[in-house]
Amino acid sequence: MYSLDIFVSRRMQRTSRLKRELHLLTTEPPPGITCWQNESHIDYLQAQILGSADTPYEKGVFDLEVVVPVRYPFEPPKMRFLTPIYHPNIDSSGRICLDVLRLPPKGAWRPSLNIATLLTSIQMLMNEPNPDDPLMADITSKTLDEENQSEANLLKDSNTSQKRKGGDISGCSKKPRSET
Repeated sequence: MYSLDIFVSRRMQRTSRLKRELHLLTTEPPPGITCWQNESHIDYLQAQILGSADTPYEKGVFDLEVVVPVRYPFEPPKMRFLTPIYHPNIDSSGRICLDVLRLPPKGAWRPSLNIATLLTSIQMLMNEPNPDDPLMADITSKTLDEENQSEANLLKDSNTSQKRKGGDISGCSKKPRSET
């Protein structure tokens, strides 16, 4: 009987917190993010993130599903992209590799976090992938190869322009310094 009372109490606390969070997400949503309850199920939410300007996702609308566990807020919601997205930290099933979506010790979830914070973190991850924690290693290596090639081209261009000016890009003079 006692454990049933605890279960009911926790469920009521979760429901109350979710209602507050949904109200805030409706009245004061983070920029580019919407979230709503799916039909009558308070533990199943849908969200949309708009692709940010100056990113490959600009003008895109990305749908996510949010499943709130019974132990929320002591356990993070399960989130995944429903819209296909080419990203090193998101796999083809829509699963997201983000520390705040996992429990410690490997994750950074805390009960003080909320759904709006998680959605904002996902939006930030879309803007700035984390190559140190890839879910799609082939995308990460391709992205890193492209970045390295771009940096090499910039360095090559810089060297060429420096040589044309007769300078040395290292900032060192060509004569060795004599020690006194």
